[in-house]
Amino acid sequence: MAAENLAPDHTSASLYSEDLAPVSRQQRTWNTWNYAALWISMSLCIPTYMLASSLIGGGMNWWQAIFTIFLGNTIVLIPMILNGRAGAKYGIPFPVFARASFGTKGANIPAMLRAIVACGWFGIQTWIGGFALYQMLHLWIPALDHLPALPKTLGLASGPALCFLLFWTLNMYIVWLGVDSIRKLLVFKAFFLPLAALALLFWAITSVHGGLGPILTQPAKFHSGAAFWAFFVPGLTGMVGFWATLSLNIPDFTRYAVSQKAQIRGQALGLPPSMTLFAFIGVVVTSATTIIYGTTIWDPVALAGRFDNKLLVSIAMIAVAISTLATNIAANIVSPANDFAHLSPAKISFRTGGFITGIVGILIFPWRLVADPSGYIFTWLVGYSSLLGPVGGILIVDYYFIRRQQLSVKALYDPNGIYRYTNGFNRNAIVSLLLGILPNIPGFLVTIGAAAPDAFPAWIIQLYSYAWFVGFALAGGSYALLMRPYRTPITATHFNKEEIYVTAD
Repeated sequence: MAAENLAPDHTSASLYSEDLAPVSRQQRTWNTWNYAALWISMSLCIPTYMLASSLIGGGMNWWQAIFTIFLGNTIVLIPMILNGRAGAKYGIPFPVFARASFGTKGANIPAMLRAIVACGWFGIQTWIGGFALYQMLHLWIPALDHLPALPKTLGLASGPALCFLLFWTLNMYIVWLGVDSIRKLLVFKAFFLPLAALALLFWAITSVHGGLGPILTQPAKFHSGAAFWAFFVPGLTGMVGFWATLSLNIPDFTRYAVSQKAQIRGQALGLPPSMTLFAFIGVVVTSATTIIYGTTIWDPVALAGRFDNKLLVSIAMIAVAISTLATNIAANIVSPANDFAHLSPAKISFRTGGFITGIVGILIFPWRLVADPSGYIFTWLVGYSSLLGPVGGILIVDYYFIRRQQLSVKALYDPNGIYRYTNGFNRNAIVSLLLGILPNIPGFLVTIGAAAPDAFPAWIIQLYSYAWFVGFALAGGSYALLMRPYRTPITATHFNKEEIYVTAD
């Protein structure tokens, strides 16, 4: 349905803007290759490398880490495809899709949960890019290492902090210029990162006597099966959580699909294989650092900083910074900016939403999240998966079991339509969301040190290791029970049939 086909009396400035309007059939041009290329491009990034190497740093051997990553990405592919069907069928973005289950106003709740997580990713990527600048600049300007110290509570040295702010400012300048300015950088990224990854792999193999043999025979560091499972379960949850944001807002991309087959095949071909392949490179290189340096270096930027050649380090760090800038704008600014705009389409522009994202990205202290594997996996990845898993369960149950894959497009933009519920909020969805989140709160509080381990029963704390799965199942199941009286799908008696069904099937 083209945006112009939405009659004025069925739309509202509080619900409609050109960015949120449904995509017409003529504008849906993404094929299988486009979706595969999208995932290949997004998978080839520094955090993916760090994801794999953090598992090695946590004690896994190479095949345990690779299996965990492959399994996690295969699991998250399922909600990715299921939620993607609504975008491909109706041409609607994620915040609009969420109105069917949460209400026309209540949709801001999942939109904000997803946006805040994206702000966190923006902060992490900005820290990586800023630290890359520092690794280069301090070689040429040693005075960076002798700046006045910052307060210890920040946990950050002055030199890296200055470079972080410089890189953050560059990101905000790109936001001011607009998204179109990043297109050439994205092309550069698509070519550079695979070459850089292969170069690192070549370095790891040639720097270790015996090649891959000694690297792949590095044993796991777990002393018992119980110790392995204690790390594997939250590790797997973290792998699922890595793309938990995209499993929700995937309609933002699939709304442009030429068919359902295109988005399904493209995502299946692009996500698990590319994540696993790039993760393998991360595993090999990280395992090699243990042999070469006697310590595990799971951050590739820190690893490149150990190289002796100043010019080589400088070229590598500039390339990493530019590549990170491109990824950051495309993956971590566009979506949250639109989510913030959904709060008030008439008042919050994309540019304003981007600036909000940048500010929140600083306030999360991203350098603390990536300082060690436990903080990256247990606190960050597992923590936000406990918020997004319940949202995913509600969206899928609503669309497949309550709506039977039938939505009224006009009603999604109508403040007085069938998705208004109670003053714009579906109380059943909100109650289900809380039920999905609550069981994971004790474990989260213990993990971040806000509560003592003996403050809660052990079995409740252990639920946090399964955060995404627990939240998904509890929220989805409770929503199904609460919404049973409303299970009758929308039919043509509610609107003219052409107002309901506009599909790409």
